[in-house]
Amino acid sequence: MTATQSPADSTAPAAPAAGTAPANSRSRVILASLVGTTIEFYDFYAYATAAVLVFPILFFPTGNETTALLSSFAVFGAAMVARPIGAIVFGHFGDKYGRKATLVASLLTMGIATFLIGLLPTHEQIGWFAALFLLILRLAQGFALGGEWSGAALVATENAPKGKRAWYGTFPQLGAPIGFIIANGVFLAINLLSPSREWFFEWGWRVPFLFSAVMVIVGLWVRLKLVESSTFTKAAEKGAIRKLPLGTAFKHNWRELILGTFIMLATYVLFYLMTNFTLSYGTKAADLEAASAAAQATAEASGQPFDADAFAAAFYPGLGFTYPDFVMMQIIGVVFFGVFTLLSGPIADAIGRRRLLIWVTVAIIVFGLTFNLFLMPQLDPKFTGALTQAFLIFGFVLMGSTFGPMGAILPELFPTNVRYTGSAVAYNVSSILGAAVAPLIAVALWAAADGQPWPVGIYLSVMGVLTLVALLISKETKDVDYDDAGVGARGRLAEGEAEAASL
Repeated sequence: MTATQSPADSTAPAAPAAGTAPANSRSRVILASLVGTTIEFYDFYAYATAAVLVFPILFFPTGNETTALLSSFAVFGAAMVARPIGAIVFGHFGDKYGRKATLVASLLTMGIATFLIGLLPTHEQIGWFAALFLLILRLAQGFALGGEWSGAALVATENAPKGKRAWYGTFPQLGAPIGFIIANGVFLAINLLSPSREWFFEWGWRVPFLFSAVMVIVGLWVRLKLVESSTFTKAAEKGAIRKLPLGTAFKHNWRELILGTFIMLATYVLFYLMTNFTLSYGTKAADLEAASAAAQATAEASGQPFDADAFAAAFYPGLGFTYPDFVMMQIIGVVFFGVFTLLSGPIADAIGRRRLLIWVTVAIIVFGLTFNLFLMPQLDPKFTGALTQAFLIFGFVLMGSTFGPMGAILPELFPTNVRYTGSAVAYNVSSILGAAVAPLIAVALWAAADGQPWPVGIYLSVMGVLTLVALLISKETKDVDYDDAGVGARGRLAEGEAEAASL
């Protein structure tokens, strides 16, 4: 140990000789960051779809459709609470020992939890223990995703060529639209191929969860071939690795943690409104008679009692699309999500992340004011369909444009020795403020407005204003030194090293 090292430096892994070239090829970096997040988001979306279609009936049979849906969304949102815990745990090990092992661990955790959801008994079989086990596995999913995103973003950006960090950072982001398309495509295929509603509610819904095991094996094969980036090994060479990265981040980068959390806020709210809320709103019957008939048939298929009077008292309308029709409309929109995720990277590299995100966030605020314009039923069902499809395309274009640059801007807020922890905590605390409560708030606002969606849009606009404020007071990160090892590195200010030595 040299005189410039703190005791914490003894935790650093052995670094390769100075000047060693990074061993990860461009194709390996892109594939490892893309495949892993695709699998993780596939697992997450499989749950999100089942949370609307299956879980309210099989795991939360309250007798009230709204209460059952809210209960299902509450368990969905509970995973967001576990995500910051996952961010802290995986971020700690990722900043202390390297990115590779944490990425493998997060993928395994998510895959095992998702596979076990496909094996769960239902409420009819074991009562409310079914909901408890579902909650536990959902928390495990959230814990895993808490460490996944940041690690994948760091693999991409820490191995990116000069001037292309934002573009490389879009590849882990691309896992979200690809995972959505695969998960919903599998659910759609199972729904269409099911011989009966009874079969779908007994066995069919389990197939997407069990299928995830195949995808996890592929993802592990790719990630096990990774080696650490030169950026991380340089930080180890400089003695910058901290004993407690979380303490260092909160002490020296607390402002960046707050800014990163709110920079991501509007993205999260838009993300879950465009997927969860629109699926609920779009597939709910537009009139009471049709809704009651459908609800009764579903209750009978799942072996649950049906109270027509209670259902009528709690009813509020939607758009009345069938599930297959609306999912196809969503998938069309998600194609635009993927395209604009990729396009946003080169643009952010050219003009800056902050400038691009400011303009996109303004557009999100305006978009939130248009919900009633696009999402109210029209006299002509074809016109309703056209307006809804336009809404989905516009929303997912904005989603890609704001989500793509996040793979670069959040990691760029932090130095190497707390980059995993800092970006993961900001990303996942934002998931609580945004994604965890977005489905619950949206359903409550929708019900309070007797089926009109405009309050949901206002909610999105308000969240957009908070993100805009965070962007306006933040600085551009396009040209930051990504090899900045952080507090405690040799060559940094002595007082910085002294402060960090106890962390």
